[in-house]
Amino acid sequence: MRSLPFSELIRKQTSVFPLLEDADVLLERRDAENVVLMRDERYRAMDGALRIAARSLALVAKANRVMAEEVLAVELPWLVWLPPEHRSEAVTELLDDLLAGVDTGYYLPFMRNLIAWKHTAQIHTDPSLVAQLTGPFQRAEFSEVQRPGNTG
Repeated sequence: MRSLPFSELIRKQTSVFPLLEDADVLLERRDAENVVLMRDERYRAMDGALRIAARSLALVAKANRVMAEEVLAVELPWLVWLPPEHRSEAVTELLDDLLAGVDTGYYLPFMRNLIAWKHTAQIHTDPSLVAQLTGPFQRAEFSEVQRPGNTG
């Protein structure tokens, strides 16, 4: 993948589009999310491969849910950082999101949940941070906050 500033597309689009022959192009924007340009053929190949892989896992999950969860857990080695009682919960949630993505073609909830669980696992590598986030908490440490949007 080639990276270019978004302004490059605006100023010199005739030099950007030929780059798509050999690679996808990541357009980096300062004030918004980056944009990826790719040829339709590559996009369809990637999307088709993802759908086949996800549907295959879905078929395995329907036949043997435990096996599907084990396969997903092997693919995500950072799960070992989660406390054992939370590993199964994480794998179950991720597999459910992935199967919903197969059905809808919408995988963003899966990716958001994957990132959230990975960050949670990373937090569990630091015992002092875990202790700080899990309490106990003193009532004196709390303060009242206004409801967002409340002007009164």
